[in-house]
Amino acid sequence: MQILGIDVGGTGIKGAPVDSDTGALLASRLRIPTPELAKPKPVAKIVGELAAHFGWQGLVGCGFPAVVRQGVVYTAANIHKSWIETNVQALFSEAAKCPVHVVNDADAAGLAEMVFGAGKDQKGVVLMVTIGTGLGTVLFTDGKLVPNLELGHIELHGEDAELRATDAARKREKLSWKKWAKRFDFYLTSLEKLLWPDLIILGGGVIKKYEEFAPYLTVKAKVVPAQFLNDAGIVGAALSARP
Repeated sequence: MQILGIDVGGTGIKGAPVDSDTGALLASRLRIPTPELAKPKPVAKIVGELAAHFGWQGLVGCGFPAVVRQGVVYTAANIHKSWIETNVQALFSEAAKCPVHVVNDADAAGLAEMVFGAGKDQKGVVLMVTIGTGLGTVLFTDGKLVPNLELGHIELHGEDAELRATDAARKREKLSWKKWAKRFDFYLTSLEKLLWPDLIILGGGVIKKYEEFAPYLTVKAKVVPAQFLNDAGIVGAALSARP
């Protein structure tokens, strides 16, 4: 089944048609910069532009950087506060002129990895962390998703983890990979003490540099990079919209 997958990120909004039976992108993805402040109407406009670019008339799945329950936004850590209590599903469906199913962006990436990627056929507890503007966290138990897990905001040394351990923090503070990895490792070991996962999957754009920081990770669980790299959000968003 062909479904348009859209991934709304802090710096870019990406989309591509996806074969939901194989996880393959059916066309080159299109990326449009996220509007400054990322308010609802400008973001919805870009969702509409992506649908129009691909001439889309069918189902659309969209990953969104917030807690989303029954189509409504409940948090706004890395987007404008005006999103809170917005029915993002209705807003995007109107903009795209197609039915749009919206889920948490990290949950979308996790679905891609569990169905087709690094977590395929994995039993037990699987934790996925997406590293980018924020820290997205996804938890599966025997393949079943625990939705809207917001463990990117646990406290580390008196600060929100996202202020210290994201790729955005690494760039902002001009940290070496080694210095940043020690911060990120502290974050991962903190999660491990709470969740005791059998497998940890790391995703997000930073995974292109996985070999630069992986040697500094000390968690007991097996750690692997996401196989879909930066396309996981698109593929997983499409999977989330399957009937």
